[in-house]
Amino acid sequence: MAATDVPPPDATELLRNAAQVRGHAYAPYSGFHVGAVVVTADGQVFEGVNVENASYRLTSCAEQSALTARATSGDRSPVVAVAVVGDGDRPATPCGGCRQTIFEFGPDATVYCAGGDALDTPLVTHITELLPHAFGPDRLGVDTERR
Repeated sequence: MAATDVPPPDATELLRNAAQVRGHAYAPYSGFHVGAVVVTADGQVFEGVNVENASYRLTSCAEQSALTARATSGDRSPVVAVAVVGDGDRPATPCGGCRQTIFEFGPDATVYCAGGDALDTPLVTHITELLPHAFGPDRLGVDTERR
């Protein structure tokens, strides 16, 4: 099946997966657990959780963890969807750094955000809505297809 033949990801399934993996987050300082799922154009799925550290600057976001798992696997197909579920009653949206990284690997990605168990009413947006006027590889004249 060619990448263009891969059906679009099911938002409800992605959010359920992100909510489930959220239980593996390591958040002893903030108590705010986040799970993320990244889907690539070829249908690969990568999960991540936030991992805190007593030195807050060294904390890893769930989205970064999932995107790192994608890179570690060797997958280079574009990210087409990201689902993020955090604690609380409001949708957990990616932080600024995660928005930049999502744009790097998925400039056309749809982003699904939910909070707590409210998976049936997610915020559905596009990475360019979350990061307007993004600074990407094209600004540096880099051909990302060759990387």
